[in-house]
Amino acid sequence: MDANEPVRPDYGGASLEQVVPALVGRVDNAWLPEAARAAETVVLLVLDGLGWELLQAHADALPELCAMEGGPITTVAPSTTACALTSITTGLAPIQHGVLGYRMRLDGSVLNVLRWTLDGGARPPDAFRVQRHQPFLGRTVPVVTRNEFRTSGFSAAHLRDAPFFGWSTPAMLVERVRSLAREGHPLVYSYYPGVDTVAHEFGVAPPHLPAELRFVDDLVGRLRDALPADAALLVTADHGEMEIADRWMSLTAVENMVVGYSGEGRFRWLNARKGGVDDLAAAARGSYGSDAWVMTRDEVIDGGWLGPNPPPVANLRRLGDVLLAARTDVGFLDPALPREGQLVGAHGSLTRAEMLVPLIAAPGRGA
Repeated sequence: MDANEPVRPDYGGASLEQVVPALVGRVDNAWLPEAARAAETVVLLVLDGLGWELLQAHADALPELCAMEGGPITTVAPSTTACALTSITTGLAPIQHGVLGYRMRLDGSVLNVLRWTLDGGARPPDAFRVQRHQPFLGRTVPVVTRNEFRTSGFSAAHLRDAPFFGWSTPAMLVERVRSLAREGHPLVYSYYPGVDTVAHEFGVAPPHLPAELRFVDDLVGRLRDALPADAALLVTADHGEMEIADRWMSLTAVENMVVGYSGEGRFRWLNARKGGVDDLAAAARGSYGSDAWVMTRDEVIDGGWLGPNPPPVANLRRLGDVLLAARTDVGFLDPALPREGQLVGAHGSLTRAEMLVPLIAAPGRGA
């Protein structure tokens, strides 16, 4: 795999959106780790932000994670939480389920998916209108995630009607999982956001992120201790991380050709003035081509970057006209969201660091 080329999501193969379909028997599961294939109960733990390259870089300090069986798979594009978590739960690529970025176009405005707010303060949409597909392919799968996510619009979009078991501390996460495994659920979904939270605030350099990784490694060990031998812990992530620090780039070189922005700093969509898509794409390539893979919307769709063709027509309207997918360690700053430039770590693009995530498993070792 050429490090200078974008990493293409392996949709339909060893890709994040295929994990749940493989676990419930909807598609071939031969690519899953053996421990997950053999288990009576699988606890799927999503560690937000734990990319494969990040895991490998700190392998010597992470004995629990590195003792697990498996390897890297690809996440979806864009490599960001809103898209990836929805792909995990629905078993669909982003262009199919329609959650297409952290901030995406919707009805003439821009929806912040994680906050579930519209620019300008208008009333946010009903979650079912944004994302209609059932989570977990219609199975009843208990969800173990943070308490404050219980009533969020994004939870309603990607976890709709799933039994919700909230936690406020990692110890509660472990005990929730222990109880659900004892009840014999075939699949339990759990989510921990700490790695991503720390990376956004402090980046990937010591001391903060390595300390969080060691904490996560201990959490994985505690979860294995909480699970019986006929259960397995299956660990994956939604995306990896890139350190940006002060390398946020303004878009002033093309601002006179742009009527709006969406996406995220490393997967930035530009909306062109009427009839100006080709000119905007050319200008963007000239100004930012050394730091970004620049594609028009048609090139993104025809290339299958967001999922298989043909895409639902309604979902195409949620995309911009020209994409800047960062290829170096930079972010592209949306003038409407200047606080994004305070993030030290970011993600969303198509580099190896962002696109490769672990899929590793080990059996429980509790009574």
